[in-house]
Amino acid sequence: MNHTLEIAIAILPTVLHLSFSTSFEYHLRNSKMHRFSIPIIDIAPFFTGSAQIKQQLAHQVAIACETIGFFMITGHGLPETVIQGVFEVSAAFFDLPLAAKMAIATPTQVTRGYVAAGGESLSYSLDQVAPPDLKEFFLMAAEAQADDPYYQAPEAGYFFAPNQFPQYPQRFQAVLGDYFHRMENLAATLMQIFALGLHLPEDFFADKINKHVSEMGSFHYPAQTTAPQPGQLRAGAHTDYGSLTILASDDAPGGLQIYTPDETWIDVRPVPSAFVINIGDLMARWTNDRWKSTLHRVANPTTDEGYPKGRQSIAFFHQPNYDALIQCLDSCWNAENPPKYTPITAGENTFVKSEKHRNATTEVKPEKMLLVT
Repeated sequence: MNHTLEIAIAILPTVLHLSFSTSFEYHLRNSKMHRFSIPIIDIAPFFTGSAQIKQQLAHQVAIACETIGFFMITGHGLPETVIQGVFEVSAAFFDLPLAAKMAIATPTQVTRGYVAAGGESLSYSLDQVAPPDLKEFFLMAAEAQADDPYYQAPEAGYFFAPNQFPQYPQRFQAVLGDYFHRMENLAATLMQIFALGLHLPEDFFADKINKHVSEMGSFHYPAQTTAPQPGQLRAGAHTDYGSLTILASDDAPGGLQIYTPDETWIDVRPVPSAFVINIGDLMARWTNDRWKSTLHRVANPTTDEGYPKGRQSIAFFHQPNYDALIQCLDSCWNAENPPKYTPITAGENTFVKSEKHRNATTEVKPEKMLLVT
């Protein structure tokens, strides 16, 4: 039987019997229909449900990770006021004069602090040339614990460089720090769901993420008053490097697009109080590409959408411990489908990929440019 058909048949009984809400609709511009869908999954039952309910929920997540690599979650427990607070202090920061923001510009070798518009080209992470991305952002990360040798090892320095925060807004550090810790906890819950979805013990990933090297970015895509360069986007096409990403964004024009298995770019519209989740390259490697690390980008707005308007988003990029060995899970390979990738540590993978796009040049060779239509 066709594998896609098998998945479609398998999902129906579970959908009919689950008590939580799962919606299978794309949030597409102009409500266009599409054969692939992003599920909206209420994860609240995972916190209080029985083992059976947990397994059913994990099955739904696994289906999404196998077919499209993206899903949305509700029932995560984060108050809307907390999320809006992050957007508000971020907006106040990005409204500062450039000189004030550059006071916390990121150092050369690590990204902690502010990166001005044009300071990154994500397409380079896939060895594709494109003009710099049309965004500015603030980045923070997990911090070292002084009394633990793990954080003092030579290989740890890149991942635990000190964060730097602006003096204004005064609540910026407190608000983003609180949100970061909430994202840590939510990511740990999602990794538990992932483990069950892969028929592993619920705590399988616990010792691989307990000293994680995650990063969080607050992104501002400025209003576009002039036409972008050919091939230039708010964020170039890329995959994420780690285990998973948790995204919150406003609904301004020019947002997230994903590249579907039928080679189509589609828009992902935000759903109130929902986070967009996608898996990254390390989870794809762990699962031998059973789960999809999907190509995505942030598109430019069009004139009919209100071309000059800006956009904001907050993304938590969950990364395992820097020394976590990422090798094919036993349940994800067999004689007919052997492991595709050599084992690699999470730190090695992140360092190589991140250095590509952070060291990008502005030279564009048309024959290597990613297709952006």
